[in-house]
Amino acid sequence: MATQYQNLSEYDPDLLPSKEILEKQSYAIAVSDWNPQVTHALLKGAIEGLTGNGVLKRNISVVHVPGTFELTYAAKQFVSENAKSKKYNAVIVLGCVVQGETPHFDYVCQGVTQGVAALNSAENTCPVIFGVLTTNTMQQALDRAGGFHGNKGVEAAITAIKMANIVW
Repeated sequence: MATQYQNLSEYDPDLLPSKEILEKQSYAIAVSDWNPQVTHALLKGAIEGLTGNGVLKRNISVVHVPGTFELTYAAKQFVSENAKSKKYNAVIVLGCVVQGETPHFDYVCQGVTQGVAALNSAENTCPVIFGVLTTNTMQQALDRAGGFHGNKGVEAAITAIKMANIVW
């Protein structure tokens, strides 16, 4: 079976809230500095995805953490701050874990996935968006950080906007 490749970062901006709404919203991003050639490209994509759709740059808070495992702690701090002040409409976590020869990959991926899931299931919170690449090779990660498959940072930003603006 042939695989059809596409740029996964394509979306219809007409399906997003208006710029007038988005310029009043704030977003937080926690980014891992491990594999910076990937994660910093994801960060650039996320910021461009937010600002390109109307979020003001001054309304985007960014914190850098050493590795992907630490993203959950940073996201928790943003969510805790948000519980007091309703400052953020959504939080985005960006990281990259590449499969190696040890089970470290499994522990990191499982830990951050469960951590983000727990934050999303907590009451009185904002959405936490999972923008973590878990790939078999560095090339797969690069392909998803502005390469052949687009930029997952952009996708995380669009997901954050959509989740922050769900109307029940």
